[in-house]
Amino acid sequence: MSVVKGALSGQDRKVTGEALQGALVDLVDLALVAKQVHWNVVGPRFRSVHLQLDEVVATARQHSDTVAERASAIGVSPDGRAGTVASSSAISKVPEGYIQDADVVSIMVKALGAVITRMRERIEVTDEPDPVSQDILIQLTADLEKHAWMFQAESA
Repeated sequence: MSVVKGALSGQDRKVTGEALQGALVDLVDLALVAKQVHWNVVGPRFRSVHLQLDEVVATARQHSDTVAERASAIGVSPDGRAGTVASSSAISKVPEGYIQDADVVSIMVKALGAVITRMRERIEVTDEPDPVSQDILIQLTADLEKHAWMFQAESA
């Protein structure tokens, strides 16, 4: 049951809602992963990587709120619960304990790559049903690609 009646028809709402829910899960997990490695990064590039991770966390959190609110606006209840995130995210599990700065960079390149791939798929599927949600996905993907570029430059 949807409490909110948005402007989208049933099928358009379904397709867009699934895209937004998937984006929400990936963004919540990206923020958690980035914060986990932020707390555990060690090595000669500690400070620069540590600060860069905070930027990723801020981006993911900001966009997750926008995505969740968009889902609500179209009549889809967003689900950012831990169990949902854990079972649906595209990001690989992060090792426990301290992690060398070079390994953190590699983890973030892979995590961002996985999320970006799925975001680009979501951009495609929302083209017809909801250009407004698509625009949100385009902007957040641009921001994630900027972070991916910066982490890739760290590993060069």
